[in-house]
Amino acid sequence: MSGLNFVPAPLAQLPWKIILLVLLIGCFDLLVLYSAAGGSIRPWALSQGVRFFVFLACAIGLSRVRESTWSMIALPVYGGLVVMLLLVELVGAVRGGGQRWLDLGFFRLQPSELMKVFIILALAKFYDALPPNETRRFGAIWPAALLILVPAAFVMKQPDLGTALMITIGGITMMFLAGVPIRLFLGGALAVGAAVPLAVNFVLHGYQRNRIMVFLNPESDPLGIGYHISQSKIAIGSGGILGKGFLNGTQSHLDYLPEGHTDFALATMMEEWGLIGGIGLILAFMVIIQWGISVGLRAQTRFARLAAAGLASTIFYYVAINMAMVMGLAPVVGVPLPLISFGGSAQMSVLLCIGILMSIDRQNRQAVRW
Repeated sequence: MSGLNFVPAPLAQLPWKIILLVLLIGCFDLLVLYSAAGGSIRPWALSQGVRFFVFLACAIGLSRVRESTWSMIALPVYGGLVVMLLLVELVGAVRGGGQRWLDLGFFRLQPSELMKVFIILALAKFYDALPPNETRRFGAIWPAALLILVPAAFVMKQPDLGTALMITIGGITMMFLAGVPIRLFLGGALAVGAAVPLAVNFVLHGYQRNRIMVFLNPESDPLGIGYHISQSKIAIGSGGILGKGFLNGTQSHLDYLPEGHTDFALATMMEEWGLIGGIGLILAFMVIIQWGISVGLRAQTRFARLAAAGLASTIFYYVAINMAMVMGLAPVVGVPLPLISFGGSAQMSVLLCIGILMSIDRQNRQAVRW
C-alpha cells in the first residue's frame, strides 16, 4: 500500500510542487530583504515573512473554493473594487506622493492591485456568457473595453501608471484569448497610436513623462530622474556571474540604489547572487507560469480556461515588466517583482492568482477522476 493512501484527499489534491516552489521563492525573498536591511530582520524581512505565510495559507484555503463560485462573484467583486477605487480618490491614504490606499486600521489595502486579478475574472465571466458566434463581432469589444477603461482611468488619477498599464494589458490579453479577431483591434490600435502624443503631453504627470524621456535617452539626466536606472544597472553589472556574495552588496548597503527593497529588489538580489541567481529566479517563475497555462489547457469550461490563462499572463506581466524596468529595457513604471519586492498588496494579488489557479486545477483533477 502506498504511503500516499494515508494522506487526506484535500491535501493530496494540492499541487505540492508548485506550493513548494512558491515557498522557496518567498523564503529567498526574506534573505534578499534581510541583506537589503544590512543584516537585520527589521524593518522589511519580518513583516514580509509574516504576510507571506498568511497569504500563502489563504491561497491554499482558496484552492477549496469551487470554480463556479469564482464565476459567480467575478462581476460583483469587480463592481465593489470600482467603488473602492472611487473611495480611494475621495478618502484614500497618501503615501510616497500617491493616493492609492484605503486605510483599514490594521492593514492598508491597495484596491488597484486586486483589480489586476478581478479584471481577468470579470472578462472571463463576460466572454463565457457571450455566445461564441458573437465573439467575432464589435459587440464583443465595447463592453470589455468599458470594463477595462473605467478602473484604468481611476488608477491613472491616483497616479499609478504601472498598475493602470497592468490592468489594461491584462484586459487586452483576455480579449485576445477569448478569440476577438485581430482586425477588430486595428481601429483601437490606431486610436491608441494617435492618442499617445496627447497622453504624453496632457495626461501623464511630469515625473512620468520624464521617465519615458530618460528611457529613450538614458544619459540625459544620470543624476536626476535617470539615477534609479543608472544605479540599478551598476548593481546588476557589478554582481557578475556569481555575485558578490550574501550580505556583500555595496550599491544597496551604501544607499546608492534607491528603492532597493521594493521596485529594484531584483538589482539588490543580482548584485549579491549574480547572473546565476537571476536565471534561477526566472526559471522558477517560468515553471509557475507554465503550470498556470497547463491548468487552463486542462480546464473543462470556457470560464476556467480564460481565467487560468489570464491569471498566468498576469504573473508573467508582473515578472517581465519589472525585470525589463530594472534592467533599463522599459521605462520605470513602478511594477513590483512578485514575491520578491517588499509590499503586502502585490504579494496578496499574486498569491490570490495562485490560489485561484489551484482552485481550477483541483476542479480539473476531480473531472478527470469522474
